[in-house]
Amino acid sequence: MPEVTRFPYFADNQWHQPAGGQWIDSENPADGRVWAQVPDCGEADVDRAVQAAKAAFYDGPWGRMLPAQRGRVLRQIGDLISERADELGDVELHDNGRTGSIAPGLKEGGWQVDSWHYYAGLCDKFEGRVIPAEMPDMHNYMSWEPFGVVALFLPWNAPIGTLIWKLSAALAAGNTAVIKPSEHASCSTLALMQILQNAEILPPGVVNVVTGYGPTTGTPLVRHPDVRMVSFTGGTHGGRAVAALAAEQVKPVVMELGGKSPHIVRADANLDLAARGIANAIFPGGGQSCIAGSRLLIHADIIEDFTQRLAALGARAVVGPPEDPATTIGPLANRPHYEGVLAKIDAAEAAGHRLVLDGRRAVRERGYYVGPTLFADVPNSAVLAQTEVFGPVASTEAWTDDEDAIQRANDTPYGLAAGIWTADVALAMRMVARIEAGTVYINTYFNAATQSPVGGFKQSGYGRENGIEGMRCFMQTRSVWLATNPQ
Repeated sequence: MPEVTRFPYFADNQWHQPAGGQWIDSENPADGRVWAQVPDCGEADVDRAVQAAKAAFYDGPWGRMLPAQRGRVLRQIGDLISERADELGDVELHDNGRTGSIAPGLKEGGWQVDSWHYYAGLCDKFEGRVIPAEMPDMHNYMSWEPFGVVALFLPWNAPIGTLIWKLSAALAAGNTAVIKPSEHASCSTLALMQILQNAEILPPGVVNVVTGYGPTTGTPLVRHPDVRMVSFTGGTHGGRAVAALAAEQVKPVVMELGGKSPHIVRADANLDLAARGIANAIFPGGGQSCIAGSRLLIHADIIEDFTQRLAALGARAVVGPPEDPATTIGPLANRPHYEGVLAKIDAAEAAGHRLVLDGRRAVRERGYYVGPTLFADVPNSAVLAQTEVFGPVASTEAWTDDEDAIQRANDTPYGLAAGIWTADVALAMRMVARIEAGTVYINTYFNAATQSPVGGFKQSGYGRENGIEGMRCFMQTRSVWLATNPQ
């Protein structure tokens, strides 16, 4: 049996065994074999991490550090991650099987690692302001302040990328953090802690990591009285649970949740461009992206032509182990998710939807493989069109009127992203104003930048990550009244 690596949890710049002695197996989704274990942390472990973060904020140097000093620390972290990008990418590949190593995004010039430099520059740019209150002999001013200890919840589909989005902004704002990665993909986050510890960049307790399941680890973290704010990325079901727990103590929450993002393809669109763009929006990464555009609203005049183009692109995909250079779609990230995606495909076929491309042909004896899957003529009211599959599964539906296409695009509980494909850009911009989504793409898809805020409408969440808005979410304002002529 291959050697299994154990990753302890990280608190106060030290490594700890779980108090309960329980560990969670991490399977390599490429072959289903256990390759690592992470702690199943309980309430005592969570308290240790939170107390370390609290001490670092109130008693340690971090809480007293000037914003410009924090900025210099963040630049060091960004440079260090760039240097160790290949190592982190290899750990994450074993943990969740994503093809297309994360390493390029973490190296110098990669937009993910640029988050550290971007927020380093913002550290000393959040200025307060004098408020012209119409009261004689009174001076009123406002300042931006950190919350203190913040809890950061990471998803299993992109742990390091999401960690960078959250942690760089949270630290720039002056907070300390306790990170809770998904129990299905915790190893790359813990590997990063090892790198930071060895580099001795951060004071003890500024960043801490606890791993485990939602009920045993996540719940006590959200409920801990010294955690002042929560940032959560994950499924809508988990987001509701976190929001309910946080509401018990009136804690602010930023959430990026699920999506069922539509593409509207008009008859005047460049069909080759649209087909390639939409294929890249749903099939790579196994469709395991919250913004994956899986509801395809295609004009009736071109739907058959477009469907065949998209099916041909999907059929050419190479499904296989992520280490194979020829692979374009690797395994799904974990066994429970893999089984859930297959069940949704089976249910859609049983419902009578026309199956144009069957990804179940990629299923293997070992590993969690599902290939590109395409259903045609799926009404927007169908379970498949309303339920997030989070796999390489798309469905098409015809429309004839722009107004109808907009209504169908918005006819979902979600509102994370949307795509519009047309030669009439002016019309597309008018359509954008009516699309209920936090990000809308025109004749492109999947673009992202550190400077550009990300978040959802409706049940896709609230608050924003990235950009100035992403840092502001980790801060609160203080209003100060000064009597200039006290009597």
